[in-house]
Amino acid sequence: MISILKALSVRRISVFCARKHSSLTTELLENMDKKSTWDRFYTENSSRAPSFKNFEWFFGFDSVRHIILPLLRAHKPDLDPAFQILDIGCGTSALGPCIYKHSPAAVHVTCADISPIAVELMQESVGSKAVQANNASSRLRFVEMDCTQLLAHYNPESVDLILDKGTTDALLRSKQGKGKATLMLSQCLKVLRSSGALLQFSDEDPDARLLWLETEMQKQGLMGNVLMQEVGELRGVVYFCYQVSPTVPS
Repeated sequence: MISILKALSVRRISVFCARKHSSLTTELLENMDKKSTWDRFYTENSSRAPSFKNFEWFFGFDSVRHIILPLLRAHKPDLDPAFQILDIGCGTSALGPCIYKHSPAAVHVTCADISPIAVELMQESVGSKAVQANNASSRLRFVEMDCTQLLAHYNPESVDLILDKGTTDALLRSKQGKGKATLMLSQCLKVLRSSGALLQFSDEDPDARLLWLETEMQKQGLMGNVLMQEVGELRGVVYFCYQVSPTVPS
């Protein structure tokens, strides 16, 4: 089952690359865990377009707003008046800016990517559009960051919500990315507050992803609860949200 799903994902990426980035096909498929790959991807993507346009892997904010916004409304500002959100592997997605724009609660949104090209493109785009937040206390920033090293940037138990839209998928489907995916999961659970959550958006079958999450957490002695819900179908592909929440050992 896992090999079939991986083959389907590879075919979808191949179609995209053949249409827009034929020279990137092999590099993107085999080295999605490499900074140089994404630097090249975003450089070529931006050079081909007459003006900047957000690029969404999988889907955009509207497809998951029903999952994210209720979490923000339920926030009790006892530890921090603003809800701390981290979008890992943000690329040039509009997910983070849309949360900043639409959240009823005060949010501090950090959009992080390993590619400085993607970060610069997003900084320039948001600056030119002067995006206004729904809550005057909300903040939005874009930073270059290796998300396998989150503890170099965050204190333990300091983040309320981590968003992962396809980043783990990219690592798991790379030749040498599985170890990085495991390390990133570990780092995410360490910087999350006990009341926080990691949302992994993926097209991977629940039987495969739930097993991987539970196995890796058990190997590392990490505590957590894992829930799954279907996001919906887009262009014939079914997507899922895997919600991982830390638990305090008894």
